[in-house]
Amino acid sequence: MADSLDIDAMVERFRERAQAVRKRTLPPVGGEERQLFIRQAERDYMDYAIIGDAEGSIEDGILTLRIDLRSKS
Repeated sequence: MADSLDIDAMVERFRERAQAVRKRTLPPVGGEERQLFIRQAERDYMDYAIIGDAEGSIEDGILTLRIDLRSKS
């Protein structure tokens, strides 16, 4: 499996997912359900964006995603 895994393509798919979450429209729900939907979308975006920023490698059959969490300021 490691030989057939395109890490760059996988990371790109996560970038695309992060952008899709950003563009996601709110369903016609209100109140608590709306807030739950918004919180989940925020979590989804953060998870996808973090992986989308990763640099990946496979060494000895182990996938490693390197993610710089330091402030960019």
